Amino acid sequence: MLIKLELKQMLRSRWMQLVGILFTFVFTAIVVIQQMALPDVEGFTRQTASFLNVLLFLLPLFILTIGSMSVAGDVESGWFSLLKTYPMTRTQYIAGKYIASVLAFLLVVVVAFGVILALGGFLGGVRLPFIFIILTLLCIFIFVSLAIAVGAFAKTRLFALSLSLVFWSIFLLLISYALMAIGTVVAGHILQKLTIIAIHINPVEWLRFGYFIFTNQASVLGPAFYKVTQFYSSSLGYVIYVAVTLLWIISPLVYTSLLLKKGERR
Repeated sequence: MLIKLELKQMLRSRWMQLVGILFTFVFTAIVVIQQMALPDVEGFTRQTASFLNVLLFLLPLFILTIGSMSVAGDVESGWFSLLKTYPMTRTQYIAGKYIASVLAFLLVVVVAFGVILALGGFLGGVRLPFIFIILTLLCIFIFVSLAIAVGAFAKTRLFALSLSLVFWSIFLLLISYALMAIGTVVAGHILQKLTIIAIHINPVEWLRFGYFIFTNQASVLGPAFYKVTQFYSSSLGYVIYVAVTLLWIISPLVYTSLLLKKGERR
């Protein structure tokens, strides 16, 4: 019941509708520009790289902002307090919020991808690799979880919006800039280790790293990362990758449960 209600509210949101339009427009523009401007060039890798960059830039931003404000709005408006009067546990609330948000953003992505594939039928040469679709799903799963945790921590929609932008800036910009700055004053082997750590603690780079690994394009990372890419290209590496990804999904939800439990005690 909660899932259905939350899904209807999110799909009726003008924010979500604008996200769907923006995603469809951006990805369609990429297809048209690359297919019409460079029709004789092999486009599979180029298109997928463009899709991946845009996806990892825009999708986390919208998931964090919309998802966190949804949860914070429930707390701020008293809707969550009202729900607690019903026979509903914290786990059920979090699960309902998570599933509804995932389904809403999945619908947005499906619409965008559907338009791309339909357009590809006219232009030719447009394909979406299976691993790209899987990483898109993982991106939604991870950042919806993070958005719920941010919203539970913020408790107000304005604070949730601000905090979401901070996290988005850290993941997309600040960590990379910090590594570049550190690289000017430390030895190369130290920078290499810091970069590997940054890949694991930054979900955006973790997903990008997974794309390189699972598409057998790890060579683009250079010889400095040969050992780590070889490890993650093995069976054990795949298991570790799945485990770390699950940790990114589950940990924020557990943290959200603790935050809401603490709020109930107050």
